[in-house]
Amino acid sequence: MRLIFIMPLAALALSACSLTPPLVKPAAPIPASYGEVAAPGMADTAADLGWRQMLLDARLQRLVDIALKNNRDLRVASLNVEAVRAQYQIQDAGRYPAIGANAGGVRQRGADAVTQNQFTAGIAMSAFEIDLFGRLRSLSDAAFARYLATQQGQRAARMTLIGAVADAYLEQRLAEEQLALARQTLADWRHALVLTQRLHGAQQGSGLDVAQAEGQAATAEADVQARERASALARNNLELLLGAPLPADLPAGRPLDGQPVLTQLPPGLPSDLLARRPDILQAEYALVAANAEIGAARAAFFPRLSLTASLGLASPELGDLFRGSARSWSFAPQVTQPLFQGGQLRAELQLSRLRKDVAVLQYEQAIQTAFRDVRDGLAGSATYAQQIDAQQRVVVAAQQRQRLSQLRYDAGQDSRLELLDAQRQSYAAQQTLLDVRRDQFKSSVALYKALGGGLVE
Repeated sequence: MRLIFIMPLAALALSACSLTPPLVKPAAPIPASYGEVAAPGMADTAADLGWRQMLLDARLQRLVDIALKNNRDLRVASLNVEAVRAQYQIQDAGRYPAIGANAGGVRQRGADAVTQNQFTAGIAMSAFEIDLFGRLRSLSDAAFARYLATQQGQRAARMTLIGAVADAYLEQRLAEEQLALARQTLADWRHALVLTQRLHGAQQGSGLDVAQAEGQAATAEADVQARERASALARNNLELLLGAPLPADLPAGRPLDGQPVLTQLPPGLPSDLLARRPDILQAEYALVAANAEIGAARAAFFPRLSLTASLGLASPELGDLFRGSARSWSFAPQVTQPLFQGGQLRAELQLSRLRKDVAVLQYEQAIQTAFRDVRDGLAGSATYAQQIDAQQRVVVAAQQRQRLSQLRYDAGQDSRLELLDAQRQSYAAQQTLLDVRRDQFKSSVALYKALGGGLVE
């Protein structure tokens, strides 16, 4: 009985050697700063900002809540984490002996016409590899690192989902506001068409004026249909992300000019990305796993020592099975040394080294991509406010031109064509302003994700 338990414990004590090379992470291939200056008094980073503080619209907050509970992609990511965790537990279990109890009996008759009985009971340890050179430990470390990488993948999926819901919501708000503007414009231009037709009937206007007014009204009608389609598509996309239909009791949403998303974000330092971005951490754990697999491939060149043992009772009579004379035991160590495998072990070692080289490049690429995402977001943050201010002046000027052109047309000083051009310019300027507002908020959401935000409630 002591042999069954003492020998595996002694073997575990001996298995302290590891052939895994020390992991040296490459230097971050990015500058020490973003080239942008953070706003005064903002010592924290956007990653410390909860997404409820970032997404100011109560309707949008409710939608994100629903998506986090129902989105199928996020649920798949969660299940993948549990699956990889189970794989790690299976791999790690190979480092320990498997001991089981057994009992049985055999009754047989041989050529001599003699019937014999044999009853057995005991415990046995299946072939257990003593991890002298750390092969099993390296495989277990690699599996654990991949489990941690999958955890980070789930966190990245959560961030991506929050950003996707915010983007889809902004697209829906844009479609709805542009649709409302198109409908109002259509009503105005239809009214103008009626007046033009009346003037033509009274011999105070030409047929050209009527044709121009009809074309303008038809253009507005076509635009309304396009905006209705965009609104329906935006709603469908939002419901797909939510994993459920839009509830009827959603709170009222903010308009685009009502600041539904925070736009001033503290960027922090580039080094923060390495500790906060889940995709970078995922690539780092993948690098750790690839490095550990090199150790396992190295250890495969060395001898493997395995043990098989059993302790039990055996007797031809069931009544004598538990007497002292019925004891039986076996202890079978075995050493296996690879001699010739056609270059398989060398190829596996080379493959593990190549996979590590790939993991290094993927880790560096993840860092560079994150840095670029932040720089892109900061560029948007630095320019959208000025662009919106300029576009607002364009709208004011276009509306002023339209008003004056209407007065001049009524006074007979401008042609119908001049008035139509002024109306189209005013309408286009207002639609563009809505587009730019949407783009500003989407850029802010992208910067928030790029800085590692979206994990804090």
